[in-house]
Amino acid sequence: MDEDSFKRRLLIVSNRLPITVGKPKKGEGLKFHTSVGGLSTGISSFYKSYNAAWIGWPGITLEKINNKEQKEISEHLAKDSCYPVFLNQHDIENYYNGFCNKTLWPLFHYFTTYTVNKETLWNAYYRVNRKFCESIVKVANSNDIIWIHDYHLMLLPSMLRKELPNASIGFFLHIPFPSYEVLSMLPWRREILNGLIGADLIGFHTYDYVRYFIESVRRILGFEDNLGKINTYDHIIKADIFPMGIDFERFSTLTPDVEQEIKNIYKQNADKKIILSVDRLDYTKGILQKLEAFDEFLDKNPKYIEKVVLIAVVVPSRTNIEHYKTLKKQIDELIGKINGKRSTLNWMPISYLYRSLPFKRLSALYNVADIALVTPLRDGMNLVAKEFVATKRDEKGVLILSEMAGASKEMGEAIIINPNNKQEIVKAIRRAIDMPEHEQIKRNSIMRKRLKRYNIIKWAEDFMDELLQIKKIQQQFLMKKITPEIENKIIEEYDKSNKRILLLDYDGTLVNFSDKPKDTKPDEELYAILGALCEDDRNSIVIISGRDKTTLDRWFGQMNMGLVAEHGVWIKTKGEDWQMIAPLTNHWKSSIKPILELYVDRTPESFIEEKEFSLVWHYRKSDSKLAKVRARELKNSLLDLTGNLNLEIMSGNKVIEIKDASIGKDRATLKWISSENWSFILSIGDDVTDENIFNVLPKNAYSIKVGSGSSRANYNIASPFYVREFLKKLSKERR
Repeated sequence: MDEDSFKRRLLIVSNRLPITVGKPKKGEGLKFHTSVGGLSTGISSFYKSYNAAWIGWPGITLEKINNKEQKEISEHLAKDSCYPVFLNQHDIENYYNGFCNKTLWPLFHYFTTYTVNKETLWNAYYRVNRKFCESIVKVANSNDIIWIHDYHLMLLPSMLRKELPNASIGFFLHIPFPSYEVLSMLPWRREILNGLIGADLIGFHTYDYVRYFIESVRRILGFEDNLGKINTYDHIIKADIFPMGIDFERFSTLTPDVEQEIKNIYKQNADKKIILSVDRLDYTKGILQKLEAFDEFLDKNPKYIEKVVLIAVVVPSRTNIEHYKTLKKQIDELIGKINGKRSTLNWMPISYLYRSLPFKRLSALYNVADIALVTPLRDGMNLVAKEFVATKRDEKGVLILSEMAGASKEMGEAIIINPNNKQEIVKAIRRAIDMPEHEQIKRNSIMRKRLKRYNIIKWAEDFMDELLQIKKIQQQFLMKKITPEIENKIIEEYDKSNKRILLLDYDGTLVNFSDKPKDTKPDEELYAILGALCEDDRNSIVIISGRDKTTLDRWFGQMNMGLVAEHGVWIKTKGEDWQMIAPLTNHWKSSIKPILELYVDRTPESFIEEKEFSLVWHYRKSDSKLAKVRARELKNSLLDLTGNLNLEIMSGNKVIEIKDASIGKDRATLKWISSENWSFILSIGDDVTDENIFNVLPKNAYSIKVGSGSSRANYNIASPFYVREFLKKLSKERR
């Protein structure tokens, strides 16, 4: 991490603080203790050594404390650089127990039948995210780095972006990000994605999660990516992989108190192979499937009766949610059934610990276990797998790991299983028990080196470095962004000029792109803006579009402006009829159209738009991965044909257009700007076809690219909304 980042304060934001406040009994004083949980445990190991502060809920509701105690809590937490966000019981019930754990948690883990979609829960989620935003704004400095964690706060990045537009904002999701098809089931999917893209950097544990996120952003919000960088209307963000590490030294170091615990465990389980299972109480962890597989293992391998024991640690969680209550009952009953059926006078197959364990006890269990059975049905990462391997200083022991856990992408040397395949788990247990020591050592040696190298500190530093890097990239584009000063300069020159021409693209410039045709029709506001500009005799307004002339004529034919259709094929000046810029033929269509039709058949939801002198293959609605493949194939298929026909294959925004190579927006532009001695020239556009316009403009012209991508234009502007606001300032409306 560079030296500058150490000077900047890091604000860590999560649902819970690393310190929990409690009031054991009515009338007793406040109690402060370390929070339990993978996130707080993992991050707290480095944040105190960093110039950092932590913002989150302290674990006690407002109903249980008075104003004096609130102040006491704030003062006590401030000693540990923590800032509390106080929530009431209604917030916790509807936001945390509600939307977070009844809606987002099951959906993101693919338990769609468990998902509850209620407006009241969503409103609470929004409200609490807003409370967090207000709390952060009170303590944040302009130079702070804000790092937001997990699914509880997915609206927060964009909320903060509005309040702190220049802040460095990172977001990390610790659970899986679902596929587009699953996310689409959420009524508030668009709001969630819009919340996330307020961040500068969004981190995930695995490549799959990154891929799902990017596809969802593309298909739901319409923003494209380039190598993980996503161009939104107002800034560039990056989605990337940061597999969370652990405090390797803490788990690999054997302390005296851990040694004593190890001795105690060995006394209780002398001469037995120990299989360890450590899970939080959750239906995503595959606890029931694991217990059933262990029972079947004993059925099929009776020689291991009284020679193996499963220590099943289940940490209480969300016990007031119905699915968790049911799961706890099922686990209790299944363990009771297995132990009742198989126990002997000297042996009980499952040792069941339903409690949260102190570190020394947990570390001792990792140390003594011969096998760790980690079988979640879906898991963002799963640090238990990493912690188990880290304790193996002699590198003996076997990790059985679910392929559905994010950790499996890093820990391929483990025995990887499908947690839904009971027979596969049974075989894996047998294989683990029989695995020679030299093979155990070989596998664990590789994993331990990796875990030691990419520990929790390296994970955090990598994220911070990448966040600062994307801010530098943003800064390069900000240098071209239209500022109020530049805007005033353009308006001043506009006011002084007597002969002006404004060259305006349509789709993506004056209106947003949309899959719905009715959304791209001119609205009353746009007509008012263009009408005001046209009323000024000093102005010549020209819309240069890829749209066909019939559509442009229907929309704008009655207005006192120039029109260019089909990327320059047709031109219409004020009061004149449409004219072709040059003689063209369309006899080539009969050769090209069958090829496009073939790709429509092979690419669901793609379609052909036939213009008078061009053909366009649209794939905006198609599956992104398939469409990219088909687009490459189509271009390759057309290359040989178009070369002899003097045709150009033009890639646009989710389109491939085939047209005469001699025609383009640049040629139409030159025709317009050469017709008069203009004292003011302004061009605004958003895609590759508009780059040709920018390229032929004289040096004294103003060119503006809509969006944050690279461009030949002089300046960038965020979105069609800001284009309209800018044009309003040029029109008579501001006079």
